[in-house]
Amino acid sequence: MDGRKLRVGVIFGGRSGEHQVSLWSAASVMRAMDPERYEIVPIGITQDGHWIAGAGAMALLDEGEAGGEVHDVAILPDPTDPALMRVDGHNGEFILRRMAELDVIFPVLHGPYGEDGTIQGLLELAGIPYVGAGVVGSAVGMDKAVFKAVMIAHGLPVLPHRLVLRSEWEADRDAVLDRIEADLDYPMFTKPANLGSSVGISKVRTRRELAAGLDAAARYDRRLLVEKGINAREIEVSVLGNDAPIASIPGEIVPGDEFYSYKAKYLDDSSELLIPAPISDELAESAREMAVAAYRAIDCAGLARCDFLLDRDTGKLYVNEINTIPGFTRISMYPKLWEATGIPYPELIDRLIELALERYDEKSRTQTSYEE
Repeated sequence: MDGRKLRVGVIFGGRSGEHQVSLWSAASVMRAMDPERYEIVPIGITQDGHWIAGAGAMALLDEGEAGGEVHDVAILPDPTDPALMRVDGHNGEFILRRMAELDVIFPVLHGPYGEDGTIQGLLELAGIPYVGAGVVGSAVGMDKAVFKAVMIAHGLPVLPHRLVLRSEWEADRDAVLDRIEADLDYPMFTKPANLGSSVGISKVRTRRELAAGLDAAARYDRRLLVEKGINAREIEVSVLGNDAPIASIPGEIVPGDEFYSYKAKYLDDSSELLIPAPISDELAESAREMAVAAYRAIDCAGLARCDFLLDRDTGKLYVNEINTIPGFTRISMYPKLWEATGIPYPELIDRLIELALERYDEKSRTQTSYEE
């Protein structure tokens, strides 16, 4: 980069139930970035999808007051001019001015419109390198039902589950309940298929609770997942890399709530993170191997956290889900696992940016026109 600082656009906020979690993660990432190496361009997305940038963007989304310079911005799907554009409007007319040429984007957007391949598609069209999985890996990792289907295809164990469309649920509630009860035993978990941070997840033990759980999940997605509940321990493994990914030591979540709910993750400190997980060396190695296999199966890149359920009664390990943009505060499991494995938080951020540029260079070798 001809001796100058690398200009990194950090995108946060977004149109998701995980908007606030994104702000916490992004603030932590930006604080840890080396100011001698990076010029940070904060880019915020409001909950209604409006893009803003500038020193006051984080404060505006988090506190409602900018406290610094903020401009309306956009990234155009034009690889011939991969810049952050300032948008000035007056009387229905808009003028675009180049605000910053970005060397790489660090998306810290959890959930829909950020972790699901949509922002990745825009950045692919714009020709800007970015941290994390591409369109396919992001989309498959985001949709829990599709992810489980891919795991089954690759011979990786997942719990029995059923997919329900919101339209099916609204059309004939009793038929849906009958079908689920015929296939799965209580307790069960109901979840939005495309959301993380335990938003919209319920543990249900009766038909009435199952109906309420499906109603709760349907607030956040049109695809609803119902999964068999087991007496489980929650094991997590962080993965890092592109074509040759590596896995961290496993950790264990001991929820302060009945399961690792949004409240237990972010709003109280009653949950415990056990690093390393108190499991056998053999099981730990199995979890690491399965995490890398799941990562490769969905063509992930950069980073992901693979979550497992360990059946207390049988000792069997199940792949639960993969998070392609996991929580990234200093107390989040993804960076803490790497810190315990030997990669401190600031170095982890450096590596992720290097991996983004490496993957962009690799993709740039691909021919996009046909010549005999």
